[in-house]
Amino acid sequence: MSELPKKSPKDYLRNTQGFIKYSNIAFRMIVIILVGVFSGVKLDEYFELETAIFTLVLSLVSVAASMYVIIREISSK
Repeated sequence: MSELPKKSPKDYLRNTQGFIKYSNIAFRMIVIILVGVFSGVKLDEYFELETAIFTLVLSLVSVAASMYVIIREISSK
C-alpha cells in the first residue's frame, strides 16, 4: 500500500490562514446584518408602527451592505 504524503508545517499554516480569512468574512457579514435588523426593530418600537417597515428596510439594506463589503474585500486581494 502506498502511504499518503506528509504535510509540511507550511501546508497547515496555509490551510489555517484560509480558514481564518473566510471565518472572519462570515462573522463580519453576520454582524452587519444583525446590527441592521436590531436597529430596525428598535426604530419600529420607538415610532410604535403596526407594520415593521424599518425592520424590513434596514434588514435589506444591511444585507446589501454586507455583500458590498464582502465583494470589495475579496476583489481587493
